[in-house]
Amino acid sequence: MFSSKRSRVIAAGIAAVVIAGGSYGIVDATSSSATTASSSSTTSSSGGHGFAGGSGTGGLAGGSGTGGSGSNARSGPAAGGSAGTASSVSSSGFTLTTTTGQKVTIKEASSTTYEQGTNPATVSAVTSGASVLVLGTTDSSTITATQVIVDPPSSGASSPGGQTIGYSKGTQGSTEKVGTIPSDYSQGSGTLASGTTADKATEAALAVFPGGVVDRVVELSNGDYEVHNIGVNWPHHVFVNADFRVIGADD
Repeated sequence: MFSSKRSRVIAAGIAAVVIAGGSYGIVDATSSSATTASSSSTTSSSGGHGFAGGSGTGGLAGGSGTGGSGSNARSGPAAGGSAGTASSVSSSGFTLTTTTGQKVTIKEASSTTYEQGTNPATVSAVTSGASVLVLGTTDSSTITATQVIVDPPSSGASSPGGQTIGYSKGTQGSTEKVGTIPSDYSQGSGTLASGTTADKATEAALAVFPGGVVDRVVELSNGDYEVHNIGVNWPHHVFVNADFRVIGADD
């Protein structure tokens, strides 16, 4: 988890609209802290992109709805996160609504840390209507938070092209590929990242493509990261380099 000196790579559009399409430069926001080692567990090779059994407004019923093939899968909950607006705040957690309307259940614990902007805070900073970035362990549409950042500062991060397409049942996403896709990338390969490494890759991806839920971060053999994004029709795979800059995305 991050200290008050954590990366400033935060989503500029957390409480606003998703990033507009078009051609942009590579992300220029980088992390200010050192990279930590990722875990060594390997990923399996199947699985969908939807929330399992999601329901209600903005919820998912499962499946990707994209024109692409399968995705990297995981055997259980993994490091990830999401960003959006807090509601239904209680002593045990709150509901996060992403910019594309997806509902995510956030569970808090005694070990959860809080920041407001770049300053240390307490759980009382989380109020209904607040913009939040949540990092933690994702299990479908539930995140057990290790860190909650309220009113995160804007990074000014730009996109390598394309825009987030929110989930709509029965509607296909895009097969578009933007930016640079690592040449050695193949679905189902790599190792699951954890800790600060996964946090920084998640944060970088959400800064450029907000609206979904990151349910795992996979470190590739060349040192880049594939950040797996669910709850949206596109992009499902966001690629982040070793400097935690978004370099590309696809379905």
